[in-house]
Amino acid sequence: MARTEMVVAVSLLTVPKKAWLLLFAGPVLFLAGIVGASSFLGFQGIDAGQIARRVPLLMPEILLGVSASLGLLLFLALRYEAVWTLPPAPKGLRDAAFGVLAGGLLALSYVFLLSSALEFLQRAVGDYVPPGSVLPTVSASIGLFFIANVLLAPLVEETLYRGYAIPVLTRSIGKPWAVVLSCFLFGLLHWAGGLWYMALVGGLAGGVFAGLFLWRGGLLAPFVAHLTLNSIEFIFASRLA
Repeated sequence: MARTEMVVAVSLLTVPKKAWLLLFAGPVLFLAGIVGASSFLGFQGIDAGQIARRVPLLMPEILLGVSASLGLLLFLALRYEAVWTLPPAPKGLRDAAFGVLAGGLLALSYVFLLSSALEFLQRAVGDYVPPGSVLPTVSASIGLFFIANVLLAPLVEETLYRGYAIPVLTRSIGKPWAVVLSCFLFGLLHWAGGLWYMALVGGLAGGVFAGLFLWRGGLLAPFVAHLTLNSIEFIFASRLA
């Protein structure tokens, strides 16, 4: 096992620098957005305690900025037609149906089961965000959340973490490790939601999306699954607005 991990570590050195820049751009943009929002509030003379309470309320704006910036970066760095190849109609309809089914199951599992488990872990084990804060935070500005999380995120994130990352990483470290690393990086993109949320998104959602991408041989199925998941999440978040 140690030898295998050593080979993988060495092989990571062959991954193009552009790939690393794109794959880590999302988490860095989130950090920049949070620091920028905190600095803006600080320049207005707001004390540190108020800043800590008000920055989470700006998360929809930060999320929109990150999604739009990452999408623009991908547009400038990639040829979308090389990543997106839509299947012929019969297969496309099947791919879309599998996507709706997978995304719906993920969404309902999260809303009715996993969100409670997530909050339990946050309270019992600890986290760096308050327990149960994910949906109330993003529902602070529901219109912006819809644009960022429903219209932009599925397209941008599936293009980057499945359509681009898995093939590029596969050429250097092989398909299994490429899937693992793409799931880790996808989870890392969601670090602002907390440690357990990051693990849940990367391990479960990222794993399902990667599985759909490899099984169906394209981005349509994971994109529809991601879109379905985020749409149902939006519906539940809007009820908290």
